[in-house]
Amino acid sequence: MIGYALRLAQRNEMHEDAKPMHGRLSGLIEIVAQDDNRTFRAVYLVKMAHTVYVLHAFCKKSKHGIATPQRELDVIERRWKVARQHYEEHHAESRA
Repeated sequence: MIGYALRLAQRNEMHEDAKPMHGRLSGLIEIVAQDDNRTFRAVYLVKMAHTVYVLHAFCKKSKHGIATPQRELDVIERRWKVARQHYEEHHAESRA
């Protein structure tokens, strides 16, 4: 399901289970998929049509609460910074 959600994002559409993140990660999208006993999450960023940066994908191990663990949020934030730099370096001229 995560792959399908990312394909929709490439087409500038949003999967029904994709949700915008809040707080310091506002602007990013999270998709959550579950099987019998595990929860998988992927966080991505859409920059203009057809450019999708998958910042992190992981299996949430905690059995308590729905919050994303701080260490995972830190990884996402670091990768978001790198993605912004990459986008500016490689795609900024196409916006003009």
